[in-house]
Amino acid sequence: MVVKIKGKVFVFGDNVNTDEIIPARYLNTSDPQELAKYCMEDARPGFGRRDDIKGSIIVAGENFGCGSSREHAPVAIKAAGISCVIAKSFARIFFRNAINIGLPIVELKEADEFEEGDIAEVDLENGVVRNLTKGKEYRIRPYPEFLMKIMEAGGWLEYCLKEVGE
Repeated sequence: MVVKIKGKVFVFGDNVNTDEIIPARYLNTSDPQELAKYCMEDARPGFGRRDDIKGSIIVAGENFGCGSSREHAPVAIKAAGISCVIAKSFARIFFRNAINIGLPIVELKEADEFEEGDIAEVDLENGVVRNLTKGKEYRIRPYPEFLMKIMEAGGWLEYCLKEVGE
């Protein structure tokens, strides 16, 4: 079960919208690996093609994932190898889409205390976020058991298929 996530932090600001996460000009495919190449392209050109983003954590400000309701946005993030997104707040539809595809996301009002390159650790089950670089610890609402099961399965569809198969 995915309980603890640890990775290098990449910082983004407030109101990162779905067009910045995966620009519409790249939506001519639904292949996650193709989408991954253009992850965050309009917010930080070339980000999705960096070698050092696998296993990393995006930390952002308010209203992450605002804009259109395209599911491609969290798919691009997950396929790029981002292990978790921490933000002060999320657009509701992005939040739901991320959970549906098994991308862990965490709301943390102190997200702005992280800096680019910090090492973060997220404990979904116990509700703790740590900035290991700065030695700080923050409490968050732990993921309920059913969300942990969705994350473990890899997303909502996979969870449902597993439940039907049992």
